[in-house]
Amino acid sequence: MKTQVDEIADGIFRLSTFTPDLPPSGFTFNQYLIRADEPFLFHCGGRALFPLVSSAVESILPLETIRWISFGHVESDECGSMNQWLSAAPAAQIVHGGIACMVSLNDLADRPPRPLENNEVIDIGGKRIRYLDTPHVPHAWESGLIFEEVTKTLFTGDLFTQFGDGPALTEESIVQAAIAAEEGFHAMALTPTTASTIRKLKDLGAARLAVMHGSCFSGDCAAELEALAVYTDSALNQAGSVGGN
Repeated sequence: MKTQVDEIADGIFRLSTFTPDLPPSGFTFNQYLIRADEPFLFHCGGRALFPLVSSAVESILPLETIRWISFGHVESDECGSMNQWLSAAPAAQIVHGGIACMVSLNDLADRPPRPLENNEVIDIGGKRIRYLDTPHVPHAWESGLIFEEVTKTLFTGDLFTQFGDGPALTEESIVQAAIAAEEGFHAMALTPTTASTIRKLKDLGAARLAVMHGSCFSGDCAAELEALAVYTDSALNQAGSVGGN
């Protein structure tokens, strides 16, 4: 395997590792490095991926300059190598929502994390990171996303997960590919607030979706989010109908 580096927006790098042996058509694990005065890493990757991903980061900037680290939720592919990153970057601090810090990260992280309020903004010098609470979207209670305000990039975590190894960035809709992956994995938490939480993300005015598994999207992000919300509404109604019978 190798980790491919692509700059998907000014100063925002997608670090993508394709694993061809995962069914049905392989799977990508994407981390994102935001180059700024205080560099920000979103998604750490699993422990076994650390040598590949850290080498990719070193092609952009020294590891020890990373200042902030975050991820969508507590899961091995998102934060398995968290402490390896903290060791490599002595000034780095984990940032996440209060729930994630309380139930997991205060214990799991080798250095104390910084809890963030919903919609709290960190100015990292040339870029601005807004933290967004998204409980149970796509699954875990502590789920949260970030929005980079200067480039208008929404880092979607596991939302819009796709199979295979597509282009780093596309202007073609990724909704149907995301639906196909969801119907294969059934990974999303379908609750009465799933669709409304996704719809709130439309208000950000994102120009780009930085996806954890699959291709990123550039274009009408509000339309992509609305289509995904419509799907989750339909899937929830269908599940309720089946359960009622």
